Amino acid sequence: MAEPFGRVSIRRLIAVPAVITLAVTLLRLVGELLHWSPKLFSREAGGAGALVGIVWLVPVFGVYFAMLLNQAGYGPSSRGRAIGLPLAAIAVAVAAGFAIFQLSPSIVATVVLTDLAAFLPLWIAYRGWPELGRVAIYYGLAARVPVAIVMLVAMSANWGTHYELGPPGFPEMGLLAKWIVIGVIPQLCLWIAFTVIVGSLFGSLSLLFQRRPGVSAPISQDAAAKRMSAHS
Repeated sequence: MAEPFGRVSIRRLIAVPAVITLAVTLLRLVGELLHWSPKLFSREAGGAGALVGIVWLVPVFGVYFAMLLNQAGYGPSSRGRAIGLPLAAIAVAVAAGFAIFQLSPSIVATVVLTDLAAFLPLWIAYRGWPELGRVAIYYGLAARVPVAIVMLVAMSANWGTHYELGPPGFPEMGLLAKWIVIGVIPQLCLWIAFTVIVGSLFGSLSLLFQRRPGVSAPISQDAAAKRMSAHS
């Protein structure tokens, strides 16, 4: 993982974003435990779009990763493809969610199927700009594994935070089963897919405002010989 692109290290690319993301996760937890403003630190299931949350960092770091990769010469082969495939991935994700909802399985089955179905749109978005997709996957893991750990601790301690809550109508179940269904699986499937899709989309869109890395045009042997003779 040190030098996957020859000159760019994923570890170095995601180091600072991962630390910032962890800090926001811990700040969110503290804010909920201390009952700070619900608009900033909502304790409702799913977080209720609270302003303090790592979900808002995904487009920001998507642009950040895209800029660094593009500057290093690892831009996408096609900007249209890099933008279009994440958009297609969103459409597929919406269609899959609708289909699962129409099947009307149990709430637990709905959660698990929705999470697992996220791998298809993830793969579609990844193909638009594989280098950015790969970085987004590693960043997603660095961001979401700590959240899964926080969820386990919060569920064990019954802190009353959003990290412990399943969707409305979620049945009672044992700690380990609950953690796997609403913690591990969503964090490592759905939210990783979200990170890749949204990060790739915003990162690719940012290319519209970036210049392609300059490439020096090759010179002919005659031109090279003339330059050498001029300096001899």
